[in-house]
Amino acid sequence: MNRRILSTMLLLAGVCFGNAAQAEDSPWLLRVRAVDLQFDNAQSDGLPLNGTTKIEAESRWIPEFDVSYFWTKNIATELVLTYPQDIDIKVGGTKQGTIKALPPSLMVQYHFTDLGAFKPYLGVGLNYTIFTKRSNILGGAASVDHSSVGFAAQAGVDYLIDKHWSVNLDVKYIQMNTDVTVGGTKVGSVGLNPITAGIGVGYRF
Repeated sequence: MNRRILSTMLLLAGVCFGNAAQAEDSPWLLRVRAVDLQFDNAQSDGLPLNGTTKIEAESRWIPEFDVSYFWTKNIATELVLTYPQDIDIKVGGTKQGTIKALPPSLMVQYHFTDLGAFKPYLGVGLNYTIFTKRSNILGGAASVDHSSVGFAAQAGVDYLIDKHWSVNLDVKYIQMNTDVTVGGTKVGSVGLNPITAGIGVGYRF
């Protein structure tokens, strides 16, 4: 009887320990951030219009949600998401329309894990931005291209509150370019190339 009780206790302890280890070592991390999106708005080719009239996307704050999967304790893949965002377009400094942009990014990260509660990381990857409602500029006279593919880089840090919750700071640089057409004719391109600075919380299962 004592052996049975001891065996049962060891079995229960093993299950509890296994569940705790599984929770601690879960590969899934979810984050939610508030992100300041600052566009570079570099003009190229035939822009600015008439040599002086710039076409610019107005910087703004956006919500961001990402899902990370840890392949090892140091290597992770992060999918960065938001919902389609309304971006105001200024022509010559005056708002002349709004477009929508959906800009998901896929990053590969290296996490530094030997600094206690501080978990800094670096990442590189690709951004794919889909522009919709593209022709709502200058009353429909101007429009932007429908998509942009570019390089993305990031640096950030997670500060662990406990084994599940963390506070996150994150900065990204994203290559994002789009052609501009006026009256159906390409007049140039705009290098949006935003820098994003975000703060948020994370939860690791």
